[in-house]
Amino acid sequence: VMELKANPNRKAYGVVIEAQLDKGRGAVCTVLVQKGSLRVGDTVLAGTAYGKVRAMTNERGEKVKVARPSMPVEILGFSEVPQAGEIIYGMDDNEARTIAEKRIAKQRVQELQATHKVTLDDIFNQIQQGELKDLNIIIKADVQGSVEALRQSLEGIKNPEVRIVIVHAAVGAINESDIMLASASNAIVMGFNVRPDANVRRAAEQEKVDLRTYRVIYDAINDVESAMRGMLAPQFKEVVVGRAEVRQVISTPKAIVAGSYVTEGRITNDSEVRLIRDGIVVFEGKVDSLRRFKDEVKEVKTSFECGISLEGYRDIKEGDVIEAYLMEEVAPQI
Repeated sequence: VMELKANPNRKAYGVVIEAQLDKGRGAVCTVLVQKGSLRVGDTVLAGTAYGKVRAMTNERGEKVKVARPSMPVEILGFSEVPQAGEIIYGMDDNEARTIAEKRIAKQRVQELQATHKVTLDDIFNQIQQGELKDLNIIIKADVQGSVEALRQSLEGIKNPEVRIVIVHAAVGAINESDIMLASASNAIVMGFNVRPDANVRRAAEQEKVDLRTYRVIYDAINDVESAMRGMLAPQFKEVVVGRAEVRQVISTPKAIVAGSYVTEGRITNDSEVRLIRDGIVVFEGKVDSLRRFKDEVKEVKTSFECGISLEGYRDIKEGDVIEAYLMEEVAPQI
């Protein structure tokens, strides 16, 4: 039996196992301490993320004040969501901030390399004409595990004439900064279990950035592979019909009703909808009931209030966004 030992009397050293952005708590990071001791109040650095440990919980969800070698803990306090696999160091506050800022500056220089615009629809043509050597992709997902799974799957696609380059991959909703980076670096934005808001969609249209969202990793891989072979011919495209903001949650014996204000388009009683929380898709399904005051209605338009209950889902919170959409058939390109 190997007698593995580690010194607990030094600054913490470990590895990030998983990380995600949580509503209310901010960046949440699962860490395995390998050397030293990690304490509440310590300053830590992982990649470009740093911060002071505000709270720690063990694998049973119990609060702990000290994590020693071989102990996994979930910590709060990072300035941003670190990458899974990053090494985490305990260090002084000023030193951590300085190193993180240098790493961020270096990352931005590497990311901002402007070229011509590209979309999945015209990849094959550009490959045939010899114009495309690198296919740049930006990945945004709901949790770090999904980011890494999508990154590895995309990087595993082989083509003798084009190389896939992951320009940026992070946890969180798609924002306008991602669109600006995609525009500057000639990248396609791929979102997994996340949704862009109206401002982001508008920015993507203005910058002519190809923005695609997925719920199944296979669909994303299949789209890229098909585009490289020149076979991408989507039969349907998603059209957002309307969006409503949840302003009050009303509990009834039969259902949870979202008291909502329609901010864009319209919501209908037969809509396909998704519930979005901080840019992350938490539910997809159908409208169970749509009401104006006490009356059942077929449709509610912009600037009107309504009550919406979702079919088979009750975990609705104030601030959530209900997005109605439909799948529109697209004529194949000849």
